[in-house]
Amino acid sequence: PIIDHQDMMVGIVTYDDAMDVASEEATEDFLKVGAVNASSKLSIKSAPILQLYQKRVFWLVFLVFGSLLSGIGIAHYEDVIAQHLVLVFFLPLLVGSGGNAGSQSSTLMVRALATGDVQFKDWFHLLGRESLVALCLGGTMAMAVSVLGYFRGDEMVALVLALSMMGIVLMGCLIGMSLPFILNKVGLDPASASAPLVTSICDATGVIVYLFIASMILFH
Repeated sequence: PIIDHQDMMVGIVTYDDAMDVASEEATEDFLKVGAVNASSKLSIKSAPILQLYQKRVFWLVFLVFGSLLSGIGIAHYEDVIAQHLVLVFFLPLLVGSGGNAGSQSSTLMVRALATGDVQFKDWFHLLGRESLVALCLGGTMAMAVSVLGYFRGDEMVALVLALSMMGIVLMGCLIGMSLPFILNKVGLDPASASAPLVTSICDATGVIVYLFIASMILFH
């Protein structure tokens, strides 16, 4: 029932109409999480090829240029890589771990903002909690990857991998948690903090963190 300010019924919304609206909202959020333009309805089965192309091309092109930051980071540390080629073997592993951690944090935060579980004023409190969780996750993953680093390289490589994993996972979680807050604060949909966007940012920061730590330890 729909009522006015005097509690008089002025109309009704049927349950099937309400479910249609809920379904459309859920579909829109899923598309945004996948970095797909959600401006209109999309049917994968029957939509024209051009429409499918238009809905996906913007974010993919945008993220291509975002990924250039990873290349810039690698180019900056070419000397480190040239002298320690073993570092390249672990680069996808570390960078991917940061992106995965960031995507998890982003998904949890987008949902919490959507349900009203958290607000912008909770950001500092959640920042501390997420940091502790990220350090625990990073520490666990660091122990696993350091073993691989020891057998693939030596104890110094193992140390680089352990510290890098801790730093990359921490950065990934904080980026994934903070980006929805930032978008929400500036009036944008937090769902736009999609997994591809978070992953691209975490990839670039992960490369820089990893190679910076490697240069500090292996060059001293």
